[in-house]
Amino acid sequence: MKIIVTGGAGFIGSSLCIKLKTKYPNYSIVAFDNLKRRGSELNLTDFAKMKIEFVHGDIRNNEDLLTLDAFDVLIEASAEPSVLAGLNSDPTYIINNNLFGSINCFNACLRNKAKLIFLSTSRVYPISPIEKANFVEEETRFSFSDKQQELGISQKGISEDLNLFGARSIYGTTKLSSELFIQEYESFYGLQSAITRFGVIAGPRQMGKTDQGVVTLWMAKHFWKQSLKYIGYGGLGKQVRDILHIDDLTDLIDLQIHHIEKFSGKIFNAGGGLQNSASLLEMTRICETITGNKIMIGAEPLNRPADMRIYITDNSKIENEIGWKPAKTIETIFTDIFSWINSNEKQLKAILA
Repeated sequence: MKIIVTGGAGFIGSSLCIKLKTKYPNYSIVAFDNLKRRGSELNLTDFAKMKIEFVHGDIRNNEDLLTLDAFDVLIEASAEPSVLAGLNSDPTYIINNNLFGSINCFNACLRNKAKLIFLSTSRVYPISPIEKANFVEEETRFSFSDKQQELGISQKGISEDLNLFGARSIYGTTKLSSELFIQEYESFYGLQSAITRFGVIAGPRQMGKTDQGVVTLWMAKHFWKQSLKYIGYGGLGKQVRDILHIDDLTDLIDLQIHHIEKFSGKIFNAGGGLQNSASLLEMTRICETITGNKIMIGAEPLNRPADMRIYITDNSKIENEIGWKPAKTIETIFTDIFSWINSNEKQLKAILA
């Protein structure tokens, strides 16, 4: 089997390439990437060692995709992942990359009669109903209350039943638009595909920043004893996200590659779930325990654009219909990131510190 991973030198893409090549050494794995994100070039050494082919290309340029030889599966993991992208600046780049670039990938699948694995996002869900959901303020976090007015919101989190009407961010809109195009391609062109709406994903190899990769950022700042800031919702650090280990994501993608018939024509949420959720305040305590370091953390009470008090993935549908659920705990996620930073401190300091 030959598998193309777009965004192949990024956090998710490189992890997929390495995990798949390790498990299936006879497969041809191709990492396709424009190396725009700082730190992505560090993965090229591992690719060379593992005989993972690297192609320097950009999904926005259809000519680059035409250079790829026949393949069986394309994993679309090349998105600009920042929720803030395009909100305070020209949105052209994120629209070109996340929508038009993705459509180029869909067409490449048609040309090669290949399967498509599309990594979508929880950000397709509109902000307003989630922000208006009933919640309780606890000692270290905000939580959804047990009584909700909106279908698709519960103590378990956000399910696929939530109404999609409303604003969600330019990033979320590009991903939802891509989902709609995939459904058209499935219906009229016979494209075999799997669409998954992932929440926060974390683990080794992630180059964390303030607007994307917050788990790595939190651990890195504790590791190098640098300051942080709780932003929004009063500056209390009680806003919550569920977190999925990159290994749990790669296990799911592996299943989709080999049993795509279980996923075709359906859309699933996949995240860490309530059991693997944490507030920023709770993340601080985990990092303090693992590193032994305490750092200065400031407070900025005003919210950032498109932020949410709580987002937790309700995995009920995929657990019931597919049998998949996350295996790695939140403590394992933070410990694995710490070990990765500790083992690669010299290389990573200039990027993460």
